Amino acid sequence: MDAPEWDQLSDAPIALDETIHQSTRLRIMTMLVSQPVENRLAYGFIQSALELTGGNLTTHLRKLEEAEYLVMTKEFVDSKPRTWVQATTAGRRAFAEYLGNLERALNWQPGA
Repeated sequence: MDAPEWDQLSDAPIALDETIHQSTRLRIMTMLVSQPVENRLAYGFIQSALELTGGNLTTHLRKLEEAEYLVMTKEFVDSKPRTWVQATTAGRRAFAEYLGNLERALNWQPGA
């Protein structure tokens, strides 16, 4: 890479949110933000749709929850515990920013 191309990269860095960029978390966030703001998804539905083990899903949900990209709520339905997952406003914003940065990366042209 010659100097002008390096200057272009260093002047406008394109950063992808590593929390979202991981493939499983990207799939989870895609499912959540595709829902209307007031909607939430059942933990079991996400697990089944993404074909994940319970432990694997829980690990990824905790990472997203720590970043405040989603909230998990627990309640009983017909005397059975159920966990619900919902994207937060911050999570929706981070996802939109992630997509914008990804688009910038895909459309980047040296010297532009």
